Amino acid sequence: MAKKETSEPKSMVLIASKGTLDWAYPPFILASTAVALGWNVTVFFTFYGLVLLRKDLDLKVSPLGNPAMPMKMPFGPKFFKNINWPMPNLLMGNAPGFEDMATSMMKKTFKTKGVASILELREICVESGVRMIGCQMTMDVFGFEKTDFIEGVEIGGAASALESAGNSDVSMFI
Repeated sequence: MAKKETSEPKSMVLIASKGTLDWAYPPFILASTAVALGWNVTVFFTFYGLVLLRKDLDLKVSPLGNPAMPMKMPFGPKFFKNINWPMPNLLMGNAPGFEDMATSMMKKTFKTKGVASILELREICVESGVRMIGCQMTMDVFGFEKTDFIEGVEIGGAASALESAGNSDVSMFI
């Protein structure tokens, strides 16, 4: 209520905990949209989400265990692209190269639909002033160094995330 009275901009804190291609989109889309609306945005990257701050990204889709994942073809005539290709977990978990194929298809679909890449969204966030914090504990556990990450990343612990989240209008765990 006090923020509305003082006309301070809204604020949002996101906790990004997953590092696959499909899970990389939510924090970067939400952060880039909120900052474009004039919000103050902080993203705390922890556990597998920390890889989203690495200089070199090689993100993959993990279709195994994701029964909601649609497997529509990003190419071909319209009727072919509209077929929902259900893939059994047995196939997704045991077929060599299936993860690479699913990743390639998702990237092609995003490109065909005009969706920005993770690198583009991340760069928008950096250029727009989104505060990005890498989890120190996760760095220690996984053996990362600050030099592994893009410029502008802060390093902090859970207290950094909680301090920001405690003062934000919106907090989300992704």
